[in-house]
Amino acid sequence: MKGGDALAQALRACADRLYTVPGYPVTDVAEAVGAELTVNEKVALEYALGDSLSGRRAAVILKNVGLNACADPLVNATTQGLRAGVVIVAGDDLSVTASQNAQDSRYYGEVAEVPVLEPSGDTIGAALEEAFLASERFSRMAILRVTAGVLEQEAPAPACSGARGEGRLAPPDLTMRGRVAAAAQGTAEMFAWARGHPLNRISGDTVSVGAVEGASRAVTVYPPPAIPPSVRVIREAGRPFLAEHRDLKPPQPPAKVERMADRGHARTFCPHCPFKPVMGILAKKGLSAACDMGCAILAMNPPYSVGVAAYGLGSSVAVAARSTGIALVGDYALLHSGLNALIDVYERGLPLLCIVLKNNRLGMVGGTAAFDPVPYLAWASPVIGDAGDPRLEGLIDAVDRPRTLVVEGICPEGESYETVACGDL
Repeated sequence: MKGGDALAQALRACADRLYTVPGYPVTDVAEAVGAELTVNEKVALEYALGDSLSGRRAAVILKNVGLNACADPLVNATTQGLRAGVVIVAGDDLSVTASQNAQDSRYYGEVAEVPVLEPSGDTIGAALEEAFLASERFSRMAILRVTAGVLEQEAPAPACSGARGEGRLAPPDLTMRGRVAAAAQGTAEMFAWARGHPLNRISGDTVSVGAVEGASRAVTVYPPPAIPPSVRVIREAGRPFLAEHRDLKPPQPPAKVERMADRGHARTFCPHCPFKPVMGILAKKGLSAACDMGCAILAMNPPYSVGVAAYGLGSSVAVAARSTGIALVGDYALLHSGLNALIDVYERGLPLLCIVLKNNRLGMVGGTAAFDPVPYLAWASPVIGDAGDPRLEGLIDAVDRPRTLVVEGICPEGESYETVACGDL
């Protein structure tokens, strides 16, 4: 059995949902597992995050340049957390056989603070299973980096144990600063995990990684395994990532993470925000929504607490389509990077109510004028209503097909976010 066949077999055993944007060297793997083709890699990863919120494991199969499109949700998920495991299988085209550049995807592990595993043929099945378990243990995504060489190596049939972990979303009472600190604590724990991991077999003076032959080898490449000073040579495919990081130290996070109670308050919408009625309707009906970066993220805080998670700009559309069924997105965020997802959702007929908060401005970055999203949405036949219209209550509910609701409101000049004292929560 070749490594690519072993990887496909392991994916079928370990993942509940599979998505792809094909590309060399992983196209055959994606085809072998019947992965769903999505409109782009970012949408695929956001669908996977929605599956995670619903308790389903998901894998996204893509090539190196496709990983670039995933950067926003990849990085943000580390501080926001997840439930079921999400693994990105990144195929690096090091020989530039069918690509415009050669890229080493392992560096994204350091940027996003996510575990990266690079198996050899004989560890490909075990490494994929461990990637899912690591994703759940550390409540963030994991990357499995493969190259053409490892997919062509001989590999044993993978044996999936069926073990599953359980991730968690960041506690809702953490401030954003607190979420970052809590994620750093998880990163420090990842270092201990990597340094004692049994998939790493390090001895002698040479260590091999991935497709490079050798008895002594490293599989958990970020964080780096424990590499003793006696090792003089690290042989790896691509840039000298592990050689550069072998002495990397874990972060030193604060002993205490900041909670809203420590700060004394939670932030919420401006005193006369026109969109408060929307949040009130969601709360009254007991509905939950995936939130977007921008003012919509405040829906996660008291007094409404209707938001579940926020994974990046424009991300709520695809995330909600696989989880809550309701997305809160700002007008600019939708056009920035959510429109592709909305097109894909309509094409698939997924049950999603996409609530677009149209205030014609970038509220969190100084009120810069934004584009009007309505001309870009004609194909979706959106329902357009005023934020103060009492008929909104009948329009905001679970749906069985895609529907877009544009809620229009004017932000009051000169106001800033209100605070809710923790004693009042």
